[in-house]
Amino acid sequence: MHRLWLIFAQTVTIALALLFVVGTLKPEWLNQRPAVVALREAPRSADNEAPMPGSYRDAARAALPSVVHIYTTQTAHPQRNPLLDDPVFRHFFGERPDDPAERNAGLGSGVIVSPDGYILTNYHVIEGADDIQVSLNDGSTHKARVIGSDPESDLAVLQIKAEKLPTITFDQDERVRVGDVVLAIGNPFGVGQTVTMGIVSALGRSHLGINTFENFIQTDAAINPGNSGGALVDVNGNLVGINTAIYSRTGGNEGIGFAIPAASARNIMEQIIQHGSVTRGWIGVETQEISPELAESFGLPDTDGALIAGVMRGGPADGAGIRPGDVLLAVNGKPVRDPQAMIEQIAALRPDDKASLRLRRERGISEVEVRIGKRPAFRPEKE
Repeated sequence: MHRLWLIFAQTVTIALALLFVVGTLKPEWLNQRPAVVALREAPRSADNEAPMPGSYRDAARAALPSVVHIYTTQTAHPQRNPLLDDPVFRHFFGERPDDPAERNAGLGSGVIVSPDGYILTNYHVIEGADDIQVSLNDGSTHKARVIGSDPESDLAVLQIKAEKLPTITFDQDERVRVGDVVLAIGNPFGVGQTVTMGIVSALGRSHLGINTFENFIQTDAAINPGNSGGALVDVNGNLVGINTAIYSRTGGNEGIGFAIPAASARNIMEQIIQHGSVTRGWIGVETQEISPELAESFGLPDTDGALIAGVMRGGPADGAGIRPGDVLLAVNGKPVRDPQAMIEQIAALRPDDKASLRLRRERGISEVEVRIGKRPAFRPEKE
């Protein structure tokens, strides 16, 4: 009996020793179990960090740390902003809460553009805010101050005090074209940082009635409320646009989003940081689009140009002899297609510079020289 017990004990000891050796050197042998069905498995990759075919993880990894969440509060809101009732605004940005308590808090996104703590975002994200908090990708939160804003392009620059900030890389070559893959990064509906993918659907979108100055990138990458101010990046993680608006009947994504091109945003951002505001040219006229009916009534050969509907007394146009009824055809030799194009062409000129304007007046063509003025600061209408 003693001998049998000794043999049993030795057998168990050897079995445990073998189990230990196998578990240490070949653990996968112990994890094998009979398969329910025969499956084909992909070979194990030597590098688990290597991106899958067609993956955009490198682009996301490069851009994600520089995209922030922006939380705003308003301690006082005595009047409802009339813009919230504007059908155009509601068409592009969705419905807004009617409860004053709900309107006192908002959220959006932003992009860190400098190690000095400068953050680029949309003006409508921080409009009227009494307190602005910025949450970084690492979870830390910082109080932000407004450096300046440009309501006419819907851009604003904030600054936070923090060190070793990850910054976005701007696309310098402006290579984005229709059909290019892009990623939209932001904080939709406050659920947390999110990446969506799509393509560039169109370039140079304007006449949408969102901003005074419009030159949007259109994309079908999902952009929802809360994405405003976030980054639109290319497949290398370079910034190509600032997500701004969506075309929506319900407030959610319907495959049509708009972003401000990075080159335009950078120019405006640098002016805000350097001067606190954006300086644009101005001549002091009110213009009107030329419809076929209007062209026929005025005896015009076509609908090109911008009809001068009003001239500000004492303004640059008034001093140059421009009159209501004139049709502005070109600015410094560049044709004017419509009033929107005229505004953008004049705004791109520097105040005090002289510009040559080609006009159609009473069936004749003339050239006048105008000294460009400074565009007055934007003041939103009040109820």
